[in-house]
Amino acid sequence: MTDPKSTIEIPSNATVHSNLGTAQLVEHAVNNGEGRLAAHGPLVVETGKHTGRSAKDKFIVRDAETEDTVWWGNTNVGMDPAHFAALKEDFLKALNEKKKLYVADLFGGSQAEHRVNVRVINELAWHNLFIRTLLVRPEAAELEGFDPEYTIIDLPSFRADPERHGCRTETVVAVNLSEKLILIGGTAYAGEMKKSVFGILNYLLPKKGVMPMHCSANIGPDGKSAVFFGLSGTGKTTLSADASRTLIGDDEHGWSDTAVFNFEGGCYAKMIRLSEEAEPEIYATTRMFGTVLENVVMDEATRQLDFDDATLAENSRGAYPIDFIPNASEENLGPVPANVIMLTADAFGVLPPIARLTPDQAMYHFLSGYTAKVAGTEIGVTEPEATFSTCFGAPFMPRHPSVYGNLLKERIAKGGVSCWLVNTGWTGGKYGTGKRMPIKETRALLNAALDGSLNNAEFRKDPNFGFDVPVAVGGVDNSILDPRSTWADKDDYDRTAQKLVQLFADNFAQFEDHVDEGVRQAAPVA
Repeated sequence: MTDPKSTIEIPSNATVHSNLGTAQLVEHAVNNGEGRLAAHGPLVVETGKHTGRSAKDKFIVRDAETEDTVWWGNTNVGMDPAHFAALKEDFLKALNEKKKLYVADLFGGSQAEHRVNVRVINELAWHNLFIRTLLVRPEAAELEGFDPEYTIIDLPSFRADPERHGCRTETVVAVNLSEKLILIGGTAYAGEMKKSVFGILNYLLPKKGVMPMHCSANIGPDGKSAVFFGLSGTGKTTLSADASRTLIGDDEHGWSDTAVFNFEGGCYAKMIRLSEEAEPEIYATTRMFGTVLENVVMDEATRQLDFDDATLAENSRGAYPIDFIPNASEENLGPVPANVIMLTADAFGVLPPIARLTPDQAMYHFLSGYTAKVAGTEIGVTEPEATFSTCFGAPFMPRHPSVYGNLLKERIAKGGVSCWLVNTGWTGGKYGTGKRMPIKETRALLNAALDGSLNNAEFRKDPNFGFDVPVAVGGVDNSILDPRSTWADKDDYDRTAQKLVQLFADNFAQFEDHVDEGVRQAAPVA
């Protein structure tokens, strides 16, 4: 079993800056030459060659604690305890050579009984500011006697040795769940820290019956919560960021018996091609002191930002406290969800714009985690390409997907939760022939689902997927509700639908032995 807490000693010969505030950390970052201030106050930094997660360089120590609890495979790759011991030895040696260190004591999770105490040790002040922004910041009284359960050490200057450390390259993210220690080296991409805490909670919470989720969440005027699952490009952030609803969070949440709660105290939004007109609330944070902008191009003389310039990265990002968003929840949590929304961008043009799911169907589609890339994104790709990421977040799920799927199914059934599959992809044909689903129609259908009025509509059974599809909804162009009717070539629709059904079946084969008959029967019909 794991020890009760992490026991890393911070070297005494370094000047240790513990739990500095935002202004102090910004000052240190600028004085250290780590970043520059933009015209309106945000700190602008560059992460170098790593502008995103190094997914293939992440490892979990394979030992008695994890052997039978982690879902080993392409996503969760094992590291030998001896290799980790060597890595830890070298990390601590490198840590001991630092003249200056930054330490932040933080919470992962906003609901007190389900949060984890995390101590983060950084060599960069801006990294410390980033993680302090993204996690939940303790009150002053809570910092007194803070007892870290997990420790993260992040040293971008560290270079791993694949032979000595059992890793792949000079970059390494090594997670030891027995020692409650995470070592991150060889990358300046700060998001590795945030996702490491997410991984910890995804490992711990299922044992407590709490459902960890890679989703956004908000609360309606009626006081009812909704969660939005979806992979990149499906509209998760756009559709959950509704001025008429209170934002709980944009990325990581837990679903307990009493609440849906944010794991974080900040947001981490994509900045590329950000516009004030399309996303005014997020845009406003780029003109605030305390925001950290990664790989955003800035004019050196005027300090004005150019969000359309992808010279440094397509994945430029902004980190800011959640209270920079005006309609954010003060408590960082809300009541248990009344609605679960699963978003997909179906580039095949087969799925309806909205469908109602049973608990079994919800688990099936949750485990599938489907969306589709459009043709033309890669050389030689002329057809849409299906993408399946189980639980809508496979890279961050250490346990078997069925653990999370069963938790979701139980919570949906227990709470009488309405569950919806929303296609923000194509209608009238596949990508290249049809057109993107009108956002106006998507919002109207989503609003009808969230306010409960859609449950009163007449429904039909989809012949391919078996879920309920509304026949007519007020204020919506009803022709888009039946995808087949929008295609000029009905035979082509039928062929494409069967192709997609087969892709679902092929992908789900890996889960069939881990789910009950009801979920197997929820599969689309080939």
